Amino acid sequence: QAPSVFLSLFFSVLNRTPAHLVHEIILVDDFSDDPDDCRLLAKLPKVKCLRNRQREGLIRSRIQGADVAQAGVLTFLDSHCEVNKDWLLPLLQRIKEDPTRVVSPVIDIINLDTFAYVAASSDLRGGFDWSLHFKWEQLSPEQKAKRLDPTKPIKTPIIAGGLFVINKAWFNHLGKYDNAMDIWGGENFEISFRVWMCGGSLEIIPCSRVGHVFRKKHPYVFPEGNANTYIKNTKRTAEVWMDEFKQYYYAARPAAQGRPCGNIQSRVELRKRLKCHSFKWYLENVYPELRIPEELLYQTGMIRQRQSCLESHKSEVQELPVLSLNPCINSKGTAATAQEWTYTYNHQVRQQQLCLSVYTLFPGSQVLLSPCREGDNKQRWGKVGSHIEHIASRFCLDTEMTGEMNESTKELVINPCESTAMSQRWDMVMS
Repeated sequence: QAPSVFLSLFFSVLNRTPAHLVHEIILVDDFSDDPDDCRLLAKLPKVKCLRNRQREGLIRSRIQGADVAQAGVLTFLDSHCEVNKDWLLPLLQRIKEDPTRVVSPVIDIINLDTFAYVAASSDLRGGFDWSLHFKWEQLSPEQKAKRLDPTKPIKTPIIAGGLFVINKAWFNHLGKYDNAMDIWGGENFEISFRVWMCGGSLEIIPCSRVGHVFRKKHPYVFPEGNANTYIKNTKRTAEVWMDEFKQYYYAARPAAQGRPCGNIQSRVELRKRLKCHSFKWYLENVYPELRIPEELLYQTGMIRQRQSCLESHKSEVQELPVLSLNPCINSKGTAATAQEWTYTYNHQVRQQQLCLSVYTLFPGSQVLLSPCREGDNKQRWGKVGSHIEHIASRFCLDTEMTGEMNESTKELVINPCESTAMSQRWDMVMS
């Protein structure tokens, strides 16, 4: 970051904020190429400089700055900002009224090339899609109609993350940031979900404005690559906070499946300790506008071969249900439920918590039910024409006689696919 940009931020804070409200300005130097910049800036009034001993990234750097801060309220600002007149008091007032609020100013635009200052709309709030891509959303006509006072705070499902104010004790109580996230990206989702689901709220305050330079590309290097780092960080968020709805994140970001995201146990335990709401609660109460795309929903129905349907039933000798072919039943009784299968976005064929699995990946291997496991290649199936293909082995679902010549004694197996084999022809009749 050029020193002139830092100076613009610092002087705007010092000149446009009542002096008694600024205890200190902490600059975190994330192991930059020129340590003298930080030391020189520390000569400004109230400015302190912290220099990392190695590259830590934005997320861990913010934690370090917050840890040494002595004031009771923290204000996080990107270095490429310029605060406007009377920007801080409206933010502090909302936190004084309720310390569990996390508040953000309206973020105006500073032109990257000319540094011209352009006011942004005050009718925007933060939103996102299932890939955890942040976007600004216009308030709906209904939401605008309820806002008779244009200065009234706007409840927002998510904050952009670069600029916000939070009570320090509340920040610490909530678990700060996830310090296993790397460099930049996704941390705003994690902290936004955590604030809402664990007893707080997020607001945008129209009476507060801060300008922000929106850069065309990152001025620093991601050791693992920008995309990989973003996937790691958002995957940690999905695994800890999104419950069963994380499946829609994986459907929108298939590259995240199988990617490592580090140990999340401490964050899972944090959520339990804070007794946070479910993500279902978040969707119902905070962001009901986020719809599940129809193409990502489960498909449920029967798996049929001529007049017979794949069925599960309890076994006298096995703990888990066994599979067989039996006459199709269209009623909603117990027998019909045993013939009802769900085909999921991640290619599992399941009944409740049990999934269609293969014993081995060799031809002739038995097909059976086993507990569903995310990412288990033995449980992934695809519909290819009239075949149901096991994806990892590229073999097809087949039936073989085991003794008596009737449908119910047929054993389900996988075999090399044959276009003329009647025993490999299936219909997935989805309701």
